[in-house]
Amino acid sequence: MKLTAEISMYPFNENYLDPIKWFIGRVDSYDNIERVTNAMATQVCGEYADVMSMLAIEMQAAHEKWGKAVFVCKFIGGELNLSHSE
Repeated sequence: MKLTAEISMYPFNENYLDPIKWFIGRVDSYDNIERVTNAMATQVCGEYADVMSMLAIEMQAAHEKWGKAVFVCKFIGGELNLSHSE
């Protein structure tokens, strides 16, 4: 089953862009997960278990490297066209 998720990261860090860019770079290392980022959030799509595993690994890594951060995630079962815009 496919899963599409939208993730926003809010680091408790004055230089908040570095942790966000670092996180997005880590997400990009997963060849089996499609990623699109805009000014508000990052959307990912892939197999359900792959997406959930990636999020668990990378959110933990972000907390370990950067300290406190809030992650806001929305999930929808299925594959959405991440390049769609209106």
